[in-house]
Amino acid sequence: MITVVGSINMDLVVKTDNFPKQGETTLGNLYTTVPGGKGANQAVAVARLGSAVQMIGAVGQDAFGNELLAGLKSEGVLIEQVKRTDGTSGIANILLSEGDNRIIVVPGANHSVTTGEIDALADQLVASELVVMQLEMPISVVQRTLEICHESGVPSILNPAPASGFTAEMLPFCTYLTPNETEAEEIFGKNWEKALEKYPNRLVVTLGQKGAQFYDGEKHVLVAGFPAKAVDTTGAGDTFNGALATALVEGKEFEWAVRFANAAASLSVEKFGAQGGMPKRSTVLERMAGARI
Repeated sequence: MITVVGSINMDLVVKTDNFPKQGETTLGNLYTTVPGGKGANQAVAVARLGSAVQMIGAVGQDAFGNELLAGLKSEGVLIEQVKRTDGTSGIANILLSEGDNRIIVVPGANHSVTTGEIDALADQLVASELVVMQLEMPISVVQRTLEICHESGVPSILNPAPASGFTAEMLPFCTYLTPNETEAEEIFGKNWEKALEKYPNRLVVTLGQKGAQFYDGEKHVLVAGFPAKAVDTTGAGDTFNGALATALVEGKEFEWAVRFANAAASLSVEKFGAQGGMPKRSTVLERMAGARI
């Protein structure tokens, strides 16, 4: 069982031909609501790839909360440890244009989760094969979850997004850290490649369509990305993390796990919505088998 401790949001998506400049108003050509949140996205990615997964988090007592829970359940994600709280569910305002995105997150119910509640769920964490986290939850909750996992020998993946919430105290407790290039620079500085050498087979930096890079103890390894026709890049990083978690739980060698995650992420950008393009396992394996990289 993989456990995801993280955010559950409703994505409010607007698409436009051009990102508006500061002070400018532009017309959009699409508006929709789709389930999201980095935690929920990662849980759905894991479920679609065939692993058992449970979600720890919170939604509000609102219509979005009802819809978000129903969506997770329909994907096969276990939701017994998702609490309902007064107030609104988290939302992400997502602006899509020119094959890229800009996102503003309002945490809502996600920030109602407490360290006491995490302590009460320690048995669930300890029984997990791997625990996945991000930084759209209260930082104290992430830190406490990492501590429980570390103390009990349960491997963890921390996706440090948004990187502004990352603290140095987290790093010793992470089994794996998976920033993108921008996040890696914010955490480690411009020379983040040197940091890879300090954390062999633990720190992997995602590089978008270029793939992902890590250090294997002897050399730097660039695991090439897969060609993709990008429609919506929202959720690509979450798909990467869900796929990486799945492969690691299966005992795959680290480089293979990263390549599997790259393939899954490349497929995820070819459809609309953070969860809309998340692939099934068979599709990921087909892309890996068909690529000459």
